[in-house]
Amino acid sequence: MDLTEGTLQEKKGRSKKMMLWFGIGSLIMTFAALLSAFIVSSKQRRDKDWLSNYDLPSAFYISVVIILLSSITFILAKKALRQNNQQMSKVWLIATLVLGIGFVLAQLEGFKQIIEAGYNFTGPTSNITISYIYIIAVVHILHVIAGLICIVVVIYNHFKQKYNANNMLGLELAANFWHFVDLLWLVLFLFLYFFRDRI
Repeated sequence: MDLTEGTLQEKKGRSKKMMLWFGIGSLIMTFAALLSAFIVSSKQRRDKDWLSNYDLPSAFYISVVIILLSSITFILAKKALRQNNQQMSKVWLIATLVLGIGFVLAQLEGFKQIIEAGYNFTGPTSNITISYIYIIAVVHILHVIAGLICIVVVIYNHFKQKYNANNMLGLELAANFWHFVDLLWLVLFLFLYFFRDRI
């Protein structure tokens, strides 16, 4: 398809979607670098201070369920808007926001559980393995918070009736980013869960 074709609004929409995918690509590289550093450190420090038998906090398991549910509610919000059901779309968007906040709270509870297990981010009770887990989770939480801000903006615009079945660009951009951070946490969680058995 010729990217110069279409109305000005269609061209703007395509360019905004392209910019989002560029941003997502850079985030993928960032997290790939963090996971690569995790793997390299595990090899270099295996016989020193690397903790290979760590347990992920139970709150992290709960956070996986919460964030997957939030993706489902966002899909339902988008589906309702396509059917011009404005009210249900708002309900599902608010549910997504609540679940997103719940995810952040579950992550914070996970950090609390790690500290209660005797591991801090820095200091004499820190461990390089757990410090990596802290960094990976915190960097992801920052992107979830960015996603939550996007959802708040979408909800505000939705109440101002800026979206309908023929004008969903803002909601679609927010949904794509939200699904990305959801899938990203699933990948990160599975990596941290299964990698410990390979050390």
